Amino acid sequence: MISRSTALRFILAPALALTLAGCGAPLSAHWQGLPGKAPSEQGAATESPEVTGTPEGPDCAEVKCVALTFDDGPGPYTESLLDVMEKHNAKASFFLIGKDVAKYPEVVREELANGHEIGNHTWSHQDLAKLSPAAAQRELRKADEAIKQATGAAPTLMRPPYGTITESLKKAQPVPVVLWSDDTLDWKTRNTKKTVKAAEDIKPGSIVLMHDIHKSTVDAVPKILEDLGAQGYHFVTVSQLIGQPKPGVGYETGQKPGTKK
Repeated sequence: MISRSTALRFILAPALALTLAGCGAPLSAHWQGLPGKAPSEQGAATESPEVTGTPEGPDCAEVKCVALTFDDGPGPYTESLLDVMEKHNAKASFFLIGKDVAKYPEVVREELANGHEIGNHTWSHQDLAKLSPAAAQRELRKADEAIKQATGAAPTLMRPPYGTITESLKKAQPVPVVLWSDDTLDWKTRNTKKTVKAAEDIKPGSIVLMHDIHKSTVDAVPKILEDLGAQGYHFVTVSQLIGQPKPGVGYETGQKPGTKK
């Protein structure tokens, strides 16, 4: 019997290799979880989309949770990743490039149908802090529209490419803004064993940066899920990890056992 995931592969157009650069280390600040210095004021608000909620998961203030996040997709390896996540009953958050959502709409619909969270990662992966307010707004709005057209639902999160965004643009966002606490450097090493090794540093409440456009990363995920699962971790979306994230607020970490909501 052919699974829904397998059936989708037969109808997808031939995949094109993606060459987007990795997001790198965060350069902006004033985020929940890690202190920092605010960047210069710049930017404008995007139009507020109709945001859908995410299913409730485990109480991450009581049990060990981690949010695996995948940037720059969807891509040719995302379908395989979804199969792995489903096998392990693991949830994740996907920060999508708008122009590629249009190439793989079926995959994006499957992400949402499988209980994963969808985030806006701009239309074409440009550095928002270097764009004019109007151009930054356009990058975010076009990605919102592509995601909503593919799934019928607006993204529930936003992540700026390269981790850079002006303070004013961040505060103006109609959804929570997410960076990360743990960068696996998968975008740099392109090595499965090194990506698995990097995941050993994960702690309860971690938001982990990875990229599903790299086969080496997707190949590392089964081992990461097995190792962390054996340690009692629950794999949740960013919103589940944080609890009740607020629009216009930046987050780098979430709840951990003993955290008060």
